[in-house]
Order: sequence, then structure tokens, then C-alpha cells
Amino acid sequence: MARIIVFSTLGAIVLIVLAIGIWSLSSYNGFVDKSEAIDSQWSQVEVQYQRRFDLIPNLVAATQGIFEQEREVFGDLAEARTRYSSAQSSGDPDEQVAAASEVEGALARLLVVIENYPDLRSQQNVTQLMDELAGTENRIAVERSRFNEATRKYNTATKRVPGVIVANMFGYDERPYFEATPGSETAPVVEF
Repeated sequence: MARIIVFSTLGAIVLIVLAIGIWSLSSYNGFVDKSEAIDSQWSQVEVQYQRRFDLIPNLVAATQGIFEQEREVFGDLAEARTRYSSAQSSGDPDEQVAAASEVEGALARLLVVIENYPDLRSQQNVTQLMDELAGTENRIAVERSRFNEATRKYNTATKRVPGVIVANMFGYDERPYFEATPGSETAPVVEF
């Protein structure tokens, strides 16, 4: 009789340990999946950034000859693109976001300049490049939104009980959202 109680108790302990182990593995795999989803989505954001950066030199080349007095805008755009290329090499998403925001500001100033030159806007290659750039900006917005959604799911999982236990055990910390840089809600001013 004592043997049955010992085996029953031992069996119960083994089942509990086994259940905790299976739950831990499942939670760990969930964090791995969510973390990979964030990394994958960030890659999609970078693909769209790259498309934007590939279009910018074409737009600059198409417009540069028409108004030489706007050299500062072109220079700022070139410097911002260079900083983004350096940030890409570092692999740090926060640095890449900051550099991409600089490009967005310089690009916005260029687009304001283009809007102020009706003859320039009417040129087919400039119009086509601006349309492609607008489409790329929309794609970037969609990919950023998807990135933030993947980040939200991951961050929620790292904060909920009992997942927080596994997250802390294996070093799954909260991930940052993509946020607009301060002042980006203000339209750039270009003076002539």
C-alpha cells in the first residue's frame, strides 16, 4: 500500500514537472516565433526604405538641372542618404529609424521645392518619379504599421502572466515600436 502511494506521488510529481516543461517549451517557442516575426517585418520596412533611397537619386537627377539655387536641399538629401547607409551597416534598427527620418525630412523639403516649380512638375519623368515615390511612401507606412503590430503582439506576450516568467528566464525583453521623430508632424518650410 505504501508503495502505491509513493508511486502515485512520484507519478504526480513527474506529470507536473512534465506539464511545466511542455508549457515552458511552448512559451519559449512562441517568443521565438514572435521575435522572428518582428525581425522579418523590420526587413520589409528596410526593403521599402531601400526602394525609396533608390528612387531619390533619380528624382534629384531629373530636377537638379532646372534649379541650381536649391543646392542645399540636394546636399541635405545626399548627406541623409549617406547616414542611412552607415546606419544600415550597423544593423541597429533605432539608428536606422533616426537616419530614415532625416531622409524623410530632406525629401519633404525637395517635394515642396518641386511643387513650387510648375514647369518641373509637368515633366513626365519627374511626375512618374514622384508617383513612384508616393507609392513607396504608402508601402513604408503599411510596413511600419505591420512592424508595430508584430511588436505589440510580442510585447504583450512578454508582459502577460505566465509568459512573463519564460520571457524573463530566457532574456526576451520588450522591443521598441517604430515611432515618428519629434517634430515630424510639422511640415517643412522652404524659403526662396
